[in-house]
Amino acid sequence: MILVPVVMSGGAGTRLWPVSREAYPKPFMKLPDGQSLLVKTYKRALAVMSDANAVVTVTNRDYFFETKDNLSQVDTRVQGTFLLEPFGRNTAPAIALAALEVEAKYGADAVLLVMSADHLIQDAERFEDAVAAAASLANEGYLVTFGITPSAPETGFGYIECGAAVGLGHSVARFVEKPNLDKAKELLAQGNHLWNAGIFCFRAGTFITELTKYAPEIVEVAKACRAQLGETIHNAKMQDYSAEIFAKFPDISIDYALMERSDRVAVVPCDFGWSDIGSWQAVSTLTECDESKNRSLGESVIVDSNNIYVHSPERLVATVGVQDLIIVDTPDAILVAHSEKTQDVRKVVAQLKASGHEAFKLHRTVARPWGTYTILEESSRFKIKRIEVKPGASLSLQMHHHRSEHWIVVSGTARVTNGDEILLLGANESTYIPAGNKHRLENPGVLQLIMIEVQSGEYLGEDDIVRFQDNYGRV
Repeated sequence: MILVPVVMSGGAGTRLWPVSREAYPKPFMKLPDGQSLLVKTYKRALAVMSDANAVVTVTNRDYFFETKDNLSQVDTRVQGTFLLEPFGRNTAPAIALAALEVEAKYGADAVLLVMSADHLIQDAERFEDAVAAAASLANEGYLVTFGITPSAPETGFGYIECGAAVGLGHSVARFVEKPNLDKAKELLAQGNHLWNAGIFCFRAGTFITELTKYAPEIVEVAKACRAQLGETIHNAKMQDYSAEIFAKFPDISIDYALMERSDRVAVVPCDFGWSDIGSWQAVSTLTECDESKNRSLGESVIVDSNNIYVHSPERLVATVGVQDLIIVDTPDAILVAHSEKTQDVRKVVAQLKASGHEAFKLHRTVARPWGTYTILEESSRFKIKRIEVKPGASLSLQMHHHRSEHWIVVSGTARVTNGDEILLLGANESTYIPAGNKHRLENPGVLQLIMIEVQSGEYLGEDDIVRFQDNYGRV
């Protein structure tokens, strides 16, 4: 049996703002141990996969380079395959694309293990046991979902009602929508309901056959997306789908499209320390508390306060005489929320987005394929950035209509194309680039290049870039 992990990496994670943002979503968020949720997911994938390079990641094309970097943190030898969506269309289209990919490479009998990149699983050994049980059922032709043994009457999850025993699991009697508290207590008391974890296991051929039966339009569009890629698809490690074709997908989850309709669905009961890390309240529980139920990630001074969580990796935060608060500090935004209202953080993001404020989307430090830039200061006529370029990396050959730039090297070596000139600059050296000049910044060295960029002009937006050549396909 070939087992292929499929990692679903996307979603804005709006309830975890201001750390999770549209351009740096929840899977990239680092937990107290310093590892991102995505890195943890890849580690689980590598522990169960059959082929060293079999992992398939479905993500937004804007997250590709950061996602690939996360995979390389786990094992630089693993390349994997990346299926890049131009925009989100929910889980059914994403899994359909992955199933077609796995079938093409490994055959209809290959088994997919579909995992979300933003879940936390704390007991790896029990997870691997659950995967083995699910794969066994998948080989018998079942569409298998993972059900978490509930520990409380939770209203934030859907539920699965277990039917008759099937192998190491149960048939699924029905799926239950997220209930109110009274209904959740009733389901818990019945003793035959599990939380719906959103983890799946099935043979590629079984999934495609069942999806064709219940949602044929999804399979048709998925096949059209692959056909548009051409003959090189079977060797491609990065598959970038046409936005025009992709837009024909319905926006629908795999539960609604298939799992709630098929009669081939089974559930494996699990208890492996699962959490969807769906709020700051959930994040806070990952840190040890003191006798006053206070928790802190980063430096803090907590005086006469109870049930406080402080998340501030970069700055000292002090509290005096307060209780039941979540405080999350980032360089450009601070969240202060009542500990029982953390689900409503998404309303902050909605307001920021409606007003056009960039804090819903970007951090002050922004990741790029070549490195990062950090905005140090800005006004209507100038902007100052700290730019870091990875060894061997380069920015695009580009031009700006409305701004000029002054580059000062702080450390490392910079190769600069400035109009017709090519310059090699070291620490404390600089160059001036007038508006309209073609220019490029490269790091030819083996150390990180750090420089300061001072922009000045009538318009300083990131969209004032005309790219002529780019190593990362952004032209």
